[in-house]
Amino acid sequence: MGIVSWIVLGLLAGGIAKFLLPGRDPGGLIVTTLIGVAGSFTGGWLSAKFLDKPIQTEFFELTTWGSAIAGSLVLLIAYRILFGNSRS
Repeated sequence: MGIVSWIVLGLLAGGIAKFLLPGRDPGGLIVTTLIGVAGSFTGGWLSAKFLDKPIQTEFFELTTWGSAIAGSLVLLIAYRILFGNSRS
């Protein structure tokens, strides 16, 4: 998968993570989607490094999607913990 595929996957994974973790985010939609992109890279890297699951070259591989969504969820939760609910 190329860099554009990872960005698209990150945008979709960020949307799914936002759906799974509803509520208001301190940064809004743009920051949430950027967290999704960073989460997909982070989840893929962690999966390859610590779980001994190499990053697949197929876009529609279930483990690729799972690691991207998990990474997005982790970063979204960390972002909410660090920056709180500043939007009332």
